[in-house]
Amino acid sequence: MVPDVSTGSDTRGLIVYLFGPGRRDEHTDPHIVAAWDMAGAPDPGRDPAATYSQLAKRLDHHVDLRTRELGGKKPPQHVWHCPVRTAPGDRYRTDAEWAEVARRIVHATGIAPEGDEKACRWIAVRHADDHIHIMATTVRADGRRPRTHRDGQRAQAECRKIEAEFGLRRLKSGDLTAPRTPTGAERAKAERQGKTVTARHWLREQAYAVAAAVHNEADYFTVLQSLGIKVKTRIGPETGDVIGYSLAAPGDTNAAGEPVWYGGSKLAPDLSINRLRERLPDQKVADHPRYVADPTDPWRHTTTAIHTARTALDSGDDAAAQGHLAAFGDALYNIANATTGPHRAELRAAAMAFNRARRSATRADHQAATALRKAAKELAYASNQPGGLAIALLFATVHLARAAAKWHEQRGHAQQAAAAEEALHHLQAGYQQAATPVLADLARRAPRAATASRFEAAIRHIIPAQADRILTDPAWPALVTALAYAESAGHHPRQLLAQTASEGELDTAEHPAQVLIWRITSQPNKRVQAARRQGTVGIGRPKPAPRTAPTPPSVKANGIPPAEGPRFRL
Repeated sequence: MVPDVSTGSDTRGLIVYLFGPGRRDEHTDPHIVAAWDMAGAPDPGRDPAATYSQLAKRLDHHVDLRTRELGGKKPPQHVWHCPVRTAPGDRYRTDAEWAEVARRIVHATGIAPEGDEKACRWIAVRHADDHIHIMATTVRADGRRPRTHRDGQRAQAECRKIEAEFGLRRLKSGDLTAPRTPTGAERAKAERQGKTVTARHWLREQAYAVAAAVHNEADYFTVLQSLGIKVKTRIGPETGDVIGYSLAAPGDTNAAGEPVWYGGSKLAPDLSINRLRERLPDQKVADHPRYVADPTDPWRHTTTAIHTARTALDSGDDAAAQGHLAAFGDALYNIANATTGPHRAELRAAAMAFNRARRSATRADHQAATALRKAAKELAYASNQPGGLAIALLFATVHLARAAAKWHEQRGHAQQAAAAEEALHHLQAGYQQAATPVLADLARRAPRAATASRFEAAIRHIIPAQADRILTDPAWPALVTALAYAESAGHHPRQLLAQTASEGELDTAEHPAQVLIWRITSQPNKRVQAARRQGTVGIGRPKPAPRTAPTPPSVKANGIPPAEGPRFRL
């Protein structure tokens, strides 16, 4: 059961909507199921003589009195509105049951506490099987305003109790960190325009993806504008600094032809200007050169940073752990954008799903996750996708997503845990799509039996507790090949096995051989490193001049086309 509290200032306008046909004729048999006084509330749905204006005047009675006291100044946002909807699949509820729900919610939120004769006037209107609308005018009979602090959270808590008592589907409690859901009008507009998502949702995804890739606030706005997104900033009168911003999707206008603006914090809590600045320090782009000597470095660095993030979740420092989860959310966008192949769709879906898991009521220490965020930003400008390293990185994301779900679950973050689980399923699917052909190719390239016997002896000596599981793993032939490649790259197999086994998780992994394969694959080529140090690799390759601003991403998501112009993969 989902309540959604909002406020406004037009009593009659809301009544007209509630008793009207709806925007798409979806309202059937609208009528009042509960009210502050059933005898004194005209019901336009049941009484042909009752009018919208009559009902509005009865509801606004105390508002009018208060307005006269204030000399013609009506209290701001005096209309309180709370739709309450049951979950799909829940049983049909009678008018009497909905009436009880309404009375409990107005009591819990402070609109009309039970037994309070001077409480606000309110009604509950039903015009569909699965929901009601509770509306109230928030001026009491004694002229005071009701105590509605944290009314949305209190409504949610009461709904959880009602679900348990009425045998309804138990929904997960929120913590006020979820993004705003699109309104019915926004969804209807997207449907009319043939788009699969609303402008609000599309803007939120573009904002997250751009913030993940850029290095500072100026680049953030530059890239958004290059995508055709309109940007409007709010400047502080004293400092001249940006204190807020709003975005408008390409072609998204109102009836007057004006852009429909969405503030950053209205897209998601961590897209406000202040939350962005915590993750985007004001540094020059030149301080972050895009050139790296080894094109595999971004993949290797990100994999290492994700392993570090996994350790942070077990550290007991919740602020640092939350900071790493926020950085992991950014990393997922950049990993998806740097990936090619059919599994890219699963990685993008994982990034979108994890957005709900990247924030909670725990305040994040973003500085603790600087290494992960910096490494992930390198991927936004990676020039190639090294097969084995890319899959090793995917394998690491699977383990971190699983750990994130567990971390949130242990702290009672139900919505975040569910989001992390959803992201985990997408990452597992993407990993399987990418890894299966690579593992098969490694198995086909397995060296001769003598080499395999030597590696088997090493595993039995170095990892005796897990040796049988590793050797019977279907990926064992691929592991033999990975060890052979590592040996030819300058690594000592026994030392490498000891190092990778010490990182844990072999005893809990379903496929321990795969764990070893991708950890071994992530190791740098020692022979190439030695050659580079001696100056025999890369001689004569000019270092490109740093760019003054990032090249904007190429985006075509959910039917809203990007603007023309320079691009980078997003």
